[in-house]
Amino acid sequence: MKTIVYYFTGTGNSLSVAKKIAGSLENCEMIPISTFRDSTGSIVPDADQVGIVCPVYFTGLPVMVAEFAKRLDLSGIGYVFSVVTNGGGGGRTTLTQLDGLLKQTGRGLSAGYSLRMPGNYILMYEPPTGKKQDKLLKSADTEIQKIIGDIRQGKGKPVSRSLILSFFHSLFYNRFVSDVHNKDRLFTVSDTCISCGICVSVCPAANIELVDKKPIWKHHCELCCGCIHICPVQAIQAGKKTHGRARYRNPDVSIPELQHELSDTS
Repeated sequence: MKTIVYYFTGTGNSLSVAKKIAGSLENCEMIPISTFRDSTGSIVPDADQVGIVCPVYFTGLPVMVAEFAKRLDLSGIGYVFSVVTNGGGGGRTTLTQLDGLLKQTGRGLSAGYSLRMPGNYILMYEPPTGKKQDKLLKSADTEIQKIIGDIRQGKGKPVSRSLILSFFHSLFYNRFVSDVHNKDRLFTVSDTCISCGICVSVCPAANIELVDKKPIWKHHCELCCGCIHICPVQAIQAGKKTHGRARYRNPDVSIPELQHELSDTS
């Protein structure tokens, strides 16, 4: 049985989950959703089962993932699962959104899971560090093993809907989507920048380039915050509040692995 796990990641949480799931299954291929960024048309997986792993952004899907889901034809797939990582909420509404989008082109989710992991939205809060981060990751690992057990058995876990949660999803998510690509106008780079280009290579949206050895943002941002977190000298900020805040990268994911996500698009 062949499995394809599609994933989207900014600072490594969802990639870490995808790696653990893929490593537990025979004949499993991992494909970054960013590889479909510049293509058009239907996506028909050559697999028996499919997984989608991504973060929750403002109670919903990253825009790139939502656009990907609209093109994904799963009508011939026997089992479809998803794991959405989040810093404390929104998983249920995100799974409902994904399930609805997938049903438009084929079939919905057989099983959906919300997984709490360290949050990285540095524009609003400081990511957890030290023992708090370790505790969250340890708890997530326990849940991942349970999820893997379900996947190996082909166990169903229906996505439940709530009118109240759908209302809040509509309120917050629509506001997020309306201006997300321009949020990079908040980003600045200081003179401590060493022109390493890591921010360019880890951006899943190919939204950054170096001009005169400094990054500029091209306003099709996904707001994954990878460029801010992964910069080795913390030269990138998003307003005054990010100064001094801890940066985060999932400890199971290396910088080259995040860079590889973009290089796969060539």
